[in-house]
This record gives sequence, C-alpha cells and structure tokens, in this order.
Amino acid sequence: MKQAIVGYHRDELNAWVAKLSCGHNQHVRHNPPWVSRPWVTSSQGRDNMLGYELNCVKCDEKAPRDWHLLIESNDE
Repeated sequence: MKQAIVGYHRDELNAWVAKLSCGHNQHVRHNPPWVSRPWVTSSQGRDNMLGYELNCVKCDEKAPRDWHLLIESNDE
C-alpha cells in the first residue's frame, strides 16, 4: 500500500529511515547498485521527497504502527 513520507530520522546504525503517514517506518538507503536513492544523501534531497509515496509492506501485512502522532492539548 502506498504511503506518503512525512519525515525522517536516523536509526542506531546512522541509516536514514522514512516516517510514513501510516505510522510505519521504512529504511531509505542509498546503496548502489542494489538500491539507488541519491536523494537520501542530502537534506535538500530528503526535503524534496516529503509527500512522495513509498510502498509500505507493513501496511499490507497489517503490522502495528511504529510511531504515533502526539497532539498537545491546551486544555487547562
């Protein structure tokens, strides 16, 4: 299932991970010749790919979310 990239973080090995709109994470490595994603190597490249849809295998497998959006409340 296609899901939009909404952000990025680095994992414990310093590899880039995309945060997808569905709440799953997906590695976005640039590792030629197996995977060619030169956009991962610069902040401008990553920013330009925000909103781009990646195939989320975790959604297809109905896996639980990796992260949740926290919304702060101003209620007193």
